Amino acid sequence: MAKTLRHYSTPVVANMHIGPTINVGDGNFELCTDLIMMVQTNQFHGLPSEDVNAHLQHFLKLCDMIIIKDIIPESISLCLFPFSLSRKAKQWFYKEKEAVKTWDKCSMMFLAKFFPMGKTNALRG
Repeated sequence: MAKTLRHYSTPVVANMHIGPTINVGDGNFELCTDLIMMVQTNQFHGLPSEDVNAHLQHFLKLCDMIIIKDIIPESISLCLFPFSLSRKAKQWFYKEKEAVKTWDKCSMMFLAKFFPMGKTNALRG
């Protein structure tokens, strides 16, 4: 059967961006729906008027309350972080999925993207 132009122009699920592969060690864990909903109540959209530091502080405070046996906290933070993002910020996260394989890299890149040097210089001035 010949393929039509529509076949070639329709997106394929295999090409969809998903989050980074997270190394959780020997353990296996599941995030409960209530926890995800709690993180989603304070989403960061990537707007210039939003406070990046306040978002990260709130997010890390929530993550500090979560303890899962045999799972390092950074893995939990990295799994939950996409749920704290929306719009432009979430697009950035999925586009950078190869670079954000650890929580340290993810948080540094997030701050570099949404709290650029220009904002830092403006605050100093």
